[in-house]
Amino acid sequence: MKQDLTTGNITSSLLRFAFPMMIGNLLQQCYNIADTLIVGQFLGKEALAAVGSAYSLMTFLTSVLIGLCMGSGVKFSICFGSRDDNGLKSAVFHAFILILAVTAVLNAAVFLFLDPILHFLNVPREVYSMMRDYLRIIFFGISAVYLYNFFTALLRAVGNSLTPLIFLAISSVLNVVLDLLLVVTFPFGIQGAAFATVFSQFVSGTGLAAYTLIRFPHLRAGRRHMKLNRSILKEIAGFSILTCLQQSVMNFGILLVQGLVNSFGAVTMAAFAAAVKIDSFAYMPVQDFGNAFSTFIAQNYGAQKEDRIRKGTGKAVFLTVSFSAAVSVIVFLAARPLMLIFVRPEETEIIAAGADYLRIEGSFYILIGILFLWYGFYRAVRRPSMSLILTVISLGTRVLLAYVLSSVPRIGVTGIWVSVPIGWFLADAVGLIFYMVRRDRLIPRHEPGPELRRQRTD
Repeated sequence: MKQDLTTGNITSSLLRFAFPMMIGNLLQQCYNIADTLIVGQFLGKEALAAVGSAYSLMTFLTSVLIGLCMGSGVKFSICFGSRDDNGLKSAVFHAFILILAVTAVLNAAVFLFLDPILHFLNVPREVYSMMRDYLRIIFFGISAVYLYNFFTALLRAVGNSLTPLIFLAISSVLNVVLDLLLVVTFPFGIQGAAFATVFSQFVSGTGLAAYTLIRFPHLRAGRRHMKLNRSILKEIAGFSILTCLQQSVMNFGILLVQGLVNSFGAVTMAAFAAAVKIDSFAYMPVQDFGNAFSTFIAQNYGAQKEDRIRKGTGKAVFLTVSFSAAVSVIVFLAARPLMLIFVRPEETEIIAAGADYLRIEGSFYILIGILFLWYGFYRAVRRPSMSLILTVISLGTRVLLAYVLSSVPRIGVTGIWVSVPIGWFLADAVGLIFYMVRRDRLIPRHEPGPELRRQRTD
């Protein structure tokens, strides 16, 4: 199923396309959330801290691949919107080769430098061995993450957000079943949780790749599209590398914050590990809506429908603000009960620290919701460098303030939490100012073609 986002009602088209993406990424969060929940309840706080810190590291590493796939997806969307089938197939081939090479290098590097990475993250001695064992298995799943995200980007670019959801749903259920089997039923401990995640990732990655190539032959590159072309490769790299840098900078900043959190000990690590899962789950829908919005903008940018872009931007802001405000209220009021999902009731220190984090972050989800729209918008209008700048502002502020404020004894770890919404606010402000100043250049007006003239008169 393909969905053309250049026609039809804007709000319903956006929501219909975004909804499977939202559900899909919520399920994707279940990979590590299942590990965190089961490990936290059955293996204790040290194991919970190990899995939580490993999640931050894995998010950073896979963000490189996800960023490359997202950037390539923008190119795919523009080709689809402009009805350039040959350009789409050539782009698919070049992007696949480029990202495959990066995946191979990244996979080798993380195995070689695992111990230096763990020392850099200030992992406490009581957590170190468990985290190392967990990561040595988890790293085998990087290639599966690449396959899933590449073919997801391709299908979403042509308006199909449902198929990736189906494969992800299957693998998520499988992951939970294997977690229960290998952690609770059989005494494989933290290694069992890691194996469950990797196996499930390969089910989704290889399954989606095979299904796409068999079910959608019109997306397969032919022999004439498989000749390396420097100009095409350069264009793909231009889209992909800046988006990759944006994702990497975002998650490297989080990784630096994780290292700071680790310096406060196992209790704070465990609180942060549990609270971050809840936090990510809460704002994941607006992140996915931002990605859906990016595809909407890119398709219409390729079709030169600037009026539809402007109207769609206003509607997207309204939907994002409304949803984010509702989620903020829920998370703020239910912070402590939410922590109990991951933490035993007797761990009162962990629950209190995690609830403080959630109340501070949860009050400002509108800011990050708008920021995800800016990321998606600037990628789609061929300004991925602006998305990178906004990320640097957001994460740079967060890291700097986190280290400065947490060093003040009377503020302590709370300084890490309050730095986050401040970074979101500054990035949103810069994104808005740039849009207001450069609006006509970002969305240039074209003479409407016959199809667009008919649409305007309907």
